[in-house]
Parts: sequence; C-alpha cells; structure tokens
Amino acid sequence: MPPLLELSNLRVEFPAPIHVKTREVAASLVAVRNLAFTIAPGEVVGLVGESGSGKSVTSLAIMRLLPPEARVSGEILFSSESGLRNLLQLPAEEMRRLRGNQIAMIFQEPMTALNPVMRVGDQIAEAVLAHQEISKQEAWNRSIGAMRDVRIPEPDRRASDYPHQLSGGMRQRVMIAIAIVNRPQLLIADEPTTALDVTIQAQILELLADLRRRFGLAILFISHDLAVVSQVADHVAVMYAGNLVELAPKQAIFRAPAHPYTRGLLNAVPTLRSDRNQPLRTIEGTVPPLHAAPPGCPFEPRCELRIADCSRALPPLVELASSHWARCPVVSGKSIFEAGSQP
Repeated sequence: MPPLLELSNLRVEFPAPIHVKTREVAASLVAVRNLAFTIAPGEVVGLVGESGSGKSVTSLAIMRLLPPEARVSGEILFSSESGLRNLLQLPAEEMRRLRGNQIAMIFQEPMTALNPVMRVGDQIAEAVLAHQEISKQEAWNRSIGAMRDVRIPEPDRRASDYPHQLSGGMRQRVMIAIAIVNRPQLLIADEPTTALDVTIQAQILELLADLRRRFGLAILFISHDLAVVSQVADHVAVMYAGNLVELAPKQAIFRAPAHPYTRGLLNAVPTLRSDRNQPLRTIEGTVPPLHAAPPGCPFEPRCELRIADCSRALPPLVELASSHWARCPVVSGKSIFEAGSQP
C-alpha cells in the first residue's frame, strides 16, 4: 500500500536576525534539514525530541502554515482524493481546501487556539461550512455529532458554551471535534496532552485511539513525552536540532535504541527499577542554538561515543535492521563519506 504522506529531504530555513548576522554566520537559520519519513493510511507515527528540535515546525510545514519569510524545500507528498500531490507546490486556494478537510491539526494549547467570544458549537460548525455547501442548521447538527464523537457529555447543551466555561480536558475535546468533523485522512496532533493532568491525558489518548479505529485516521503524534508515544505510536521518529536521528518501529526504539541521543532520552526516564538513592541520569550539555549548529552531527558535542567523523559532516541515515534507521557512523559502522540511502 502506498504511503498516505511522504516527506523527502524536507528543509525549513528562516532569515537570521540582524544581531546574528553581525556575528558573520550564515544568513539563514536551518530549523529542519534532510527530514524524510512516511505515514501509511491508518498508521500512527510518533515524532519526538526536546523543545526546539523542529517537531512543530515540521507540522506547520506540512500544513503550509509557516510565516511567509520561511523557505521550505524538498517534497511533502500527500495521497489525496485527487491523487498524489506535492503540498509545497499546490496553489494557496487548493491547499486551503485540503487543510481542515483531508488534513487536520490539533494545536498545542486549546485556550489560545479557540475563539473566546464564539460558542464552541459555532466554531466546530465553522469548520464544516468552510468546506461543505450545507445549511447552517445542518452544520450545527454536525458539530453536535462531532462533540458526541469525542465523548463530550450533553453535547446539545455544551455546544452553546464558550471556551472559558469548559475544563481543559473538554476544550481539548472541542479541538479534536473541530479536527475530525470533516473526516480527514490525516490528523496532526501537536502535543495534545501536554497541559493536561495524567487522568485526563489517559482519556484523550484513549479517545484518539478510538477515533483512529472508527474513522481509519492516520496520525502524526508530536510529543516530547516518550511514555505517551509508547502508548499510541506504531513507528517513532526521533529528532534532534532539526535532524532526524532515528526512525524505527516502536518496539525497536524502546527495546533496542541505536542512536546515542535516543538512548540518552530513554535512560533519563525514571522507572520502577530506578535507584531512588541516585540522581536521575541526564544528557550532558545543551541543544546548540540554530545560529551555532556544528557542521557535522549536531549531537556530537554531547555524545560519549563521538569519533572524528562525527564533526566533519552530517552522517547519512543508515538502515541497521529492517525498517530501523539511524544517523550515526558509530552504531552503523558506516563512514560519513559512504553513500547512504534515505528511508
């Protein structure tokens, strides 16, 4: 089966601020480079990494919601009802028809994403009216149905509420209702559980799993929480400083992580076996800022396994096992100067 979404050599750059240019560095800041992965119909891919790794920029590039000054290159191929198309080459009007209809997104903070002076039912209905020629009453009925789909109690009454009248969990359900009301093929969920307590977080994850089964949704699930990703994802893509450093099925990532950065993330997570008398393990150092990214592997300054090759150029992604890719010459045994195919 061909992939629903395929990213190939995706690169996102922003103009460097004036104070950065005076330091005689590159005229642009690369937020994402050489990014490549696929999402199959009905599949969940978890995109993980620290803050600033390029996860949200990637999602906004897919949705074509980056600011005008951003320079995006590469390919974002989407298998829509009209066939396979490169989203980066679509006219703005065609992309607008696709966005919110066949590809939808749940944003990070519902309180800022929702309009505070509109009833939540009207906001869901607005998403319907933007893509379908139906009456306002029919759109209102569909918004209530979507609220029922996301398990909001008494949807007929709660549809007339304003965002401030709802709890954080209920607001997130409204955001999900807006995203799924037009039955998209692909749902991008950008940190959908970050601001929620553990109990509500579990309910939202269960809801997303149910919607995936019922509607055949493919999901790009963005998170910095490895425990959450382990519950929902089929494949996991690990990003660091704008680069994809490891891509593998979920079981391989959590049982046999290859890249030193992935290992560091997993070692930093406390478990029931952790010695409470010892401090938690951390990754030494910090993520390099965009204007000071090293020429080679961006993780090289923090890596305990680094070799001379790591600082010379960005290592290629190498397939270590079936569908398990890593960008590290130490674990792959491949020099950075050897040709490496991309996933």
